[in-house]
Amino acid sequence: MCLLCTSYLTVSIEPLPPVVVGDAVTLKCNFKTDGKMREIVWYRVTDGGTIKQKIFTFDAMFSTNFSHMENYRKREDLVYQSTVRLPEVRISDNGPYECHVGIYDRATREKVVLASGNIFLNVMAPPTSISVLAADTPAPFSRYQTQNFTLVCVVSGGKPAPLVYFKRDGEPIEATPLPEPPAGAGSWAPRNLLHRDLDDTKVPKSLAAEGEVGGGRPPATAEPPRGLAAERGPVTETIPETVVSREFPRWVHVAEPIYYFRHTHAPVSDGTVEARATLTWTLNPQIDNEALFSCEVKHPALSMPMQSEVTLVAPKGPKITMTPTRARVGDTVRILVQGFQNEVFPEPLFTWTRVGSRLLDGSTEHDGKELVLERVPAELNGSMYRCTAQNPLGSTDTHTRLIVFENPNIPRGTEDSNGSLTGHCGFRLVLALTLTVILELT
Repeated sequence: MCLLCTSYLTVSIEPLPPVVVGDAVTLKCNFKTDGKMREIVWYRVTDGGTIKQKIFTFDAMFSTNFSHMENYRKREDLVYQSTVRLPEVRISDNGPYECHVGIYDRATREKVVLASGNIFLNVMAPPTSISVLAADTPAPFSRYQTQNFTLVCVVSGGKPAPLVYFKRDGEPIEATPLPEPPAGAGSWAPRNLLHRDLDDTKVPKSLAAEGEVGGGRPPATAEPPRGLAAERGPVTETIPETVVSREFPRWVHVAEPIYYFRHTHAPVSDGTVEARATLTWTLNPQIDNEALFSCEVKHPALSMPMQSEVTLVAPKGPKITMTPTRARVGDTVRILVQGFQNEVFPEPLFTWTRVGSRLLDGSTEHDGKELVLERVPAELNGSMYRCTAQNPLGSTDTHTRLIVFENPNIPRGTEDSNGSLTGHCGFRLVLALTLTVILELT
């Protein structure tokens, strides 16, 4: 029997495959020795190895678990296993772990033999959200210049970064990888119409100005008599909708579009990654309107792909409401677009104009879903307003006519164009007060 032989100690940690957030994980540290156990310490390593946090300690000096090894002079190989269990692993648990083991040397009890093993716990997290947006919107519709259109797919909450790709009408899109936006070459750059006369689909300017069909103007309607509408009747007049043609001039190509794809990702403070994928092509409303685009995501923590989809649709059939339902002189009138007959994507651009004149505030047009007319005067009775709703897929004009009723609290003819008392009435009031003061002084 060798009483002075040096003890040996080997330590190893069983490897683990990547785990998913929420799983129960067990770290296993195996060690083999012929010495007597002294201690076992588990560490979690952070900050690139500069900080080690104890997560488990076993001290044999205060435990009788290994009493069967009291005869430490007898040489025999014993295998041990120390385990640490994480019941619900989190992203913050991702990182390296170390198992340190110490035994007493066989030659002398004062000497401790140390050994350690390490493992990297790779914690994955499935994406939590996915959305498809349109870049640079709202944007107008143009029949005379082609436009580049970009879809943006945003995927959040995943670790590691997911694989993102696009489909059109259920079919994968073959796209050209694009590290940086191209500098105007090939079909990427918008191509302007060199001469408007080359467009054989447009209506001559003179006809459009006269309100002919296709000119974006309302059909000819009999003008109501100016003045107040004392009789009860409809507050607004329904005017047929005018849809601007989406037919492009013949110079626009009709071949399959060339798609450009770009993928980036950025780390988030919680340890996950936000991925952004963009798909860009030259838009052709003739073939792209009502096309279904989907963004799909593959990730090792997902059992099946995650997806979000949008349908490119031009605005059609705006639903316009006016409050109050019976506008009277001096009221504040609000004309609002509440929605459409169809689901519109991308978000449309709204522009309000007054047919044949300026708006109440003197401007030629107003942007936004709502038009507000402060203190409407009688002169606005019968005025017609046009709401143009447009996105890169198309444009539509909807008209509504304002009917202004008498206000019993405001005598006829005492309001100006802003709905307030006229200057003549105010002058008479000042004159009356002045005469009263003179009489009192007399």
